[in-house]
Amino acid sequence: MYPLRRNRRLRTNESIRTLVRENIITPSDFLVPLFVVEGKGVKEEIPSMPNYFRLSLDNLEKEVKELWYMGLGAVLLFVKVPVNLKDNKGTEALNPDGLMQRAIKTIKNACPDMLVMTDVALDPYSSYGHDGIVEDGQIINDETTEVLAEMSISHALAGADFVAPSDMMDGRILTIREALEEEGLFNTGIMSYSAKYASAFYGPFRDALDSAPGFGDKKTYQMDPANRFEAIKETEMDIDEGADIVMIKPGLCYLDIVREIKNAVDVPVAVYQVSGEYAMVKAAAERGWLDHDAVMMEQLLAIKRAGANIIASYFAKDAVKLMS
Repeated sequence: MYPLRRNRRLRTNESIRTLVRENIITPSDFLVPLFVVEGKGVKEEIPSMPNYFRLSLDNLEKEVKELWYMGLGAVLLFVKVPVNLKDNKGTEALNPDGLMQRAIKTIKNACPDMLVMTDVALDPYSSYGHDGIVEDGQIINDETTEVLAEMSISHALAGADFVAPSDMMDGRILTIREALEEEGLFNTGIMSYSAKYASAFYGPFRDALDSAPGFGDKKTYQMDPANRFEAIKETEMDIDEGADIVMIKPGLCYLDIVREIKNAVDVPVAVYQVSGEYAMVKAAAERGWLDHDAVMMEQLLAIKRAGANIIASYFAKDAVKLMS
């Protein structure tokens, strides 16, 4: 007790603070989201996500080489699909020569040891902008999961290390896992978006991929932000169905969920610090309202402190540059 115990002794200077620090951020914590588009020489800044870009395959190759050099060894791929290739069943998602499949091969050819995870959902391919097949104004579940399984096989055959279903359809992890096993793709991992909330923080991402829903919203399949125990149930079901990694999305507003799930499961836990979280920091920093780097690192530490083993973040390169 005081004065025998003075807690400030361990805060006296940076050396002692560093020595006793409970959590640190390293390059190996990050999963880097990348947006891919058709074309050549394309590097388009996303207006609502300053300093983040859509990349054509030639620039994707350059980007992954730079990431690898920086010590960032894992990427999460998303594709912006031309409007003329969109339909209600996501037919283009199964094209072995589609943009996603070519992006996977581009990365593996350029940097074979880069871990490649791929987004598995229909919304980039859907003429309705929804994560599932639409029938009579409803998002139908079981037919959608069959397409997601076929998509997963296509990604795995192209060279993906992990597929990352982000759709929140019931039973899709089991359907995907069984399909991968039947194809002999035993080593393809699944990172499930297990607790993906119907959040208002996704706006800039949907701008990046032109994937906003054409009608209604996504509340019939993404989780209610008011719910806590449902997230644990969803996550445990995904693990039982064959998920290797589970994800909570978004990040900062859901750190209580991260800790709950971390305490409840025995698989790695990922957190997606989403586009809206990124955009808010960038916008406030541009106006001089806060210190960009300090807030960025504080948020990343909060996510890791809450229990994240993996952080999917648009800040990955900024953070690693700052650390180096």
